[in-house]
Amino acid sequence: MRTLIVLRHAKAVHVPGLADKERPLTDRGERDAVRVGEEIKALGLAPELVLCSPARRTTRTAELAFPTVETSYERDIYEAYPEELYELVRRLDPDVETLVLCGHNPGVQELALSLVGGELSFRPGAFAVVEVDSPWVDLWPGEGRLVAHWDPKGA
Repeated sequence: MRTLIVLRHAKAVHVPGLADKERPLTDRGERDAVRVGEEIKALGLAPELVLCSPARRTTRTAELAFPTVETSYERDIYEAYPEELYELVRRLDPDVETLVLCGHNPGVQELALSLVGGELSFRPGAFAVVEVDSPWVDLWPGEGRLVAHWDPKGA
């Protein structure tokens, strides 16, 4: 069994004239990112790897939530569709058992929904914990089981 934690970056500022990739987290976003790490730890999960968009808001979210976890910055996560996210996950080392994918909406929400069905809120800082039985290379829509869902506004 493998565990995929699908995480949307925490709340970011909107600054006129600032490139989208350079948007930093708000103060609340910084606090929520730390809470993400605490919530995942409280679930008994210990990610081995974070696949993260290189945008400033995602890299900071990953740094605050998972300061000791190996992080791979993947430019393909920025503005990715679920199909592209599936491809990234399918290329993972098969020995990785618990993975965090830290990215942006709508891609991360659509990925989680395609794995588990139903409806999930994915406001900034939200995550879904999805268990799958298949190896990463065989990951396809509908193969996941939702184990947990967390939303900073609902917590």
